[in-house]
Parts: sequence; C-alpha cells; structure tokens
Amino acid sequence: MGWSLGYLKPREPRLLDALFLSAGKALHLANSFESKCQYVLRMANFAETAQSDPVLSLQEIIATLPPDKMLGGTLRDLSNTRLGSRASDFNLLDGARKARNFIAHEGASIGTVSGARLDDILEHTVRLRASVSDLALGDNVVSQWCFHLDEPGDSLPRMLIDAYPKMVDDWVFGHFGGLLDTVVESPVGTTETE
Repeated sequence: MGWSLGYLKPREPRLLDALFLSAGKALHLANSFESKCQYVLRMANFAETAQSDPVLSLQEIIATLPPDKMLGGTLRDLSNTRLGSRASDFNLLDGARKARNFIAHEGASIGTVSGARLDDILEHTVRLRASVSDLALGDNVVSQWCFHLDEPGDSLPRMLIDAYPKMVDDWVFGHFGGLLDTVVESPVGTTETE
C-alpha cells in the first residue's frame, strides 16, 4: 500500500470529484450534528445544575459543567435528560451516530484514486447516501431541540422539518442528477444499473 496519489491518472475523474464533493458536504453535516448534540447536552446540564442549586453564580454553574465527550457518550448522557423520554428520537440519533461514524471514517474511502472503477465509486456513493439519509433524520431531531433552546417561545418550523431530509439529499448529492437513483445494490455487494 503505497502513496494515495501516483503518476497514473484516475479512470473516472469526474465521478471521483462528484463523490469527494458529496463526502465533504456530508462531513460538514456530520460535524455540525455532533456539535449540536454537545450544545444540547451542555444546555441540559446547565439547566439541571441551575435548578438543583439556584444560588450558584453563572461562573460557578459553568465551572461545574462536564467537558464535552465523544458523540456516543454525549448521546448516552442526553438519553438521561428530560429530552430522553422519546425512544423513537434516540433510535434516530443512534442511527445518525452510526452514519456520522461511517461518514467521518469511510465517507471518502474509495481506495487508490487511479484504481477506482465506475461500479466501485457508484456502490460507495450509494452507501454514503444511505448514511447521509440516516444522519439527516437524527440531525432533524437535534435541530428541533436546538430551536427550542434558541427560540423557546416560537413554534417549530414544520415545513422545514418535513422538507429537511430531502433538502440534505439534494444539497449533498444533487450534482449527481438522477444517476444514483438508477444504481441498485445487489445482495453480494456489487452494483448494477437499472
């Protein structure tokens, strides 16, 4: 296993560029999701500390807040807050956590750039798209919590909530046109086009 780039030109340069653009956009969303989860937990811990000891000053409350954790620990702690009352939300968040891990660790992992073949790129992009879909569902949940924290008196933007998964898919994969919709993953892991 040598250099990631070599003297050989890629077989599918435009398709690779499209995949890498999608992987970068997906990574942005994954990082944002993780930051929002940490923010919500921080605010939940802040509220709990302030309610349990109302004489603490702002600086004392902030000093007692636990440090940020990795995403799994953050979600585990969130499940122990008042927000943790809906199991369906945490199933979506756990799916988003797994998706975030795939995106962060394997989102752009296509092997050598010069050796990547059309079918391999399309198969990987379909897997990335499935992960982005799972991420969008969990991100939609935590974004609603953030909205409640930031705008406590406002009603949730229902139209945005309903449109969000498609908006994410369009933003991350729209440059593929309908190409990914024609790719079907076969049971053995190879791809075919319809």
